Amino acid sequence: MKIIKRNGSEMIFDITKIIAAITKANDVVNEEERMTPMQIRRIANSVELACIEFGRSVAVEEIQDMVEQQIMAHGAFEVAKRYITYRYTRSLIRQSNTTDDKILSLIECSNEEAKQENSNKNPVVNSTQRDYMAGEVSRDITNRILLPKDIVEAHEAGIIHFHDTDYYAQHMHNCDLVNLEDMLQNGTVITGTLIEKPHSFATACNIATQIVAQVASNQYGGQSISLSHLAPFVQVSREKIRKSVKEEFELMGVGYDEKKLNEIVEKRLREEVRRGVQTIQYQVVTLLTTNGQAPFVTVFMYLGEAKNEQEKADLALVIEECLIQRYRGVKNENGVWVTPAFPKLIYVLEEDNINEDSKYYYLTKLAAKCTAKRMVPDYISEKKMKEFKEGNCFPVMGCRSNLSPWKDENGNYKFYGRFNQGVVTLNLVDVALSSGGSIEKFWKIFDERLDLCYRALMCRHERLKGTLSDVAPILWQYGACARLKKGETIDKLLVGGYSTISLGYAGLYECVKYMTGKSHTDASATPFALQVMKYMNDACNRWKAETTIGFGIYGTPLESTTYKFAKCLQKRFGVVEGVTDKGYITNSYHVHVTEDINAFEKLEFEAQFQHLSSGGAISYVEVPDMQNNLEAVLQIIRYIYDNIMYAELNTKSDYCQECGWDGEINIVEDDGKLIWKCPNCGNTDQDKMNVARRTCGYIGTQYWNQGRTQEIKERVLHL
Repeated sequence: MKIIKRNGSEMIFDITKIIAAITKANDVVNEEERMTPMQIRRIANSVELACIEFGRSVAVEEIQDMVEQQIMAHGAFEVAKRYITYRYTRSLIRQSNTTDDKILSLIECSNEEAKQENSNKNPVVNSTQRDYMAGEVSRDITNRILLPKDIVEAHEAGIIHFHDTDYYAQHMHNCDLVNLEDMLQNGTVITGTLIEKPHSFATACNIATQIVAQVASNQYGGQSISLSHLAPFVQVSREKIRKSVKEEFELMGVGYDEKKLNEIVEKRLREEVRRGVQTIQYQVVTLLTTNGQAPFVTVFMYLGEAKNEQEKADLALVIEECLIQRYRGVKNENGVWVTPAFPKLIYVLEEDNINEDSKYYYLTKLAAKCTAKRMVPDYISEKKMKEFKEGNCFPVMGCRSNLSPWKDENGNYKFYGRFNQGVVTLNLVDVALSSGGSIEKFWKIFDERLDLCYRALMCRHERLKGTLSDVAPILWQYGACARLKKGETIDKLLVGGYSTISLGYAGLYECVKYMTGKSHTDASATPFALQVMKYMNDACNRWKAETTIGFGIYGTPLESTTYKFAKCLQKRFGVVEGVTDKGYITNSYHVHVTEDINAFEKLEFEAQFQHLSSGGAISYVEVPDMQNNLEAVLQIIRYIYDNIMYAELNTKSDYCQECGWDGEINIVEDDGKLIWKCPNCGNTDQDKMNVARRTCGYIGTQYWNQGRTQEIKERVLHL
């Protein structure tokens, strides 16, 4: 059995260290208050047994908490006092060089927490290590100097999560919808070089990938681009190819008719579209930004954005090629086709593609086939989104962050070029447990925590105020988000609802479970769950009215934080059955991963909560291998169209490099730790397998911490 040390590295559990620590505290108290060696051994054995029962690697702080509790349970209060004093003294000593220790453990690749912090970052490569090292320094400055003490303490205690503290010291925002149309049609500047309007589809795709890389290096969240902004260049290439083919015929002195000419032109055009889409896919996968990972980019596929029928047909051609290539996948180092994490794809369901007799239904069938094999695309229902977004349909930023409708001075809706300022997430489980089950106390604590979140969010807002456009020219001067002048601040983009700022929430299921004794799917408990959601919405609406800042409720995609919150809750409240007895808490409003519910009921139930998550959320259904049951996939897709705004299907996509197994790679327990194991050959070397799992809205391929791994292991199928 292994434990996780404070610097993030792992070590073998050693019961003698527990015995030695208790004995030291025991030896300095009066003889009549001391415990016997047998009692000390019994405490150590109890702690060891508790660690084994966790079913994951336990942090040293958790072990020390258990030791304290066991000493007090034996009535040895003086010994407990000495033990606590010793812990506190050691903590003060460690605080002087905590940052140094963490950085050194990062460099030596011995920090297990860092290795599993982000499922799309490889912590071994220099670029990721450099990002993590800079992040540790930034986080230290943020905690010591930039943020109020009570917000830092609440973050460390898991009461709230102040996202991305490693980027807070810089004037950086979260995520955005890149105005690719403006940048391609009107030109842009990349690292001092003027990039004019492209003269072909292939060139437009190449420029788009360069823009994506530049944007990713100047903010820390996800970004989205739309294929509709590339579609006009298909016609540009068509005309260019037509002219070239005609010249070839004339040069050879060969006669031709329009039909033959069109056939040759369309064939060559299709090849250019293929190359252009391949450029996007391969460059996004292979690029490493200054964040130490591939750009977190989402590609939006919406026929309804086309300006005319010809452009719609061309957009359909691009979408088709994008789906074909994603279905194929990318080759790993052994030349085997595997599932890439990015770009994330979103396919809009609309009247033109949802029914069998729809003109573009063939695209939906292709999308279903791709989803069954590669987990993307995800699906937005045009019908449901228009219902909730004032008749508009537009992409999310990254994996889920959603804008509120906003009109410019001419009364026109605008979405591209807008962004999110940042996120602070409230731990709803902590609110419930802190209330002790008292409804009156629950709402009082809820108000206090919401006020804490508001002040934390305003810290984010104030940090961005005064930011000069010069800090990220690609964003603020050359069209990705704006066309501001040099030396101009971004302040006007922070108010009036142009950009958003997000109040995240996590653990609605556990919150309701503790307060009502039932899952929020139970008809008698659902009203309370909805009341909690509406309470947060009311708070955001109030803050928006007071400040004109675009506050929104955000169904947080907790990745590593789901584990952090769980550990903090166990430390403060112990193990509460059905609430804190896991190494994770449930993301946003989701049905608990272990709950038996079918796909259609889950989507119908969660739709009512998604509607209340104005700042973004996504629902999913967990399914087995569906490659031979595409009709079932299409049934779910049709159900999404009619019932929920944004949803996805989770399947598995794995490959063992040792034996060639391409089925599901399993999660098993090994000496108290959850590991990945090939069921065919027994391979457990993560460097010799490709595992792709939906993490929380996006696909992860670099593995996860123990809490998230437990959550993935315990997911039940909904179909």
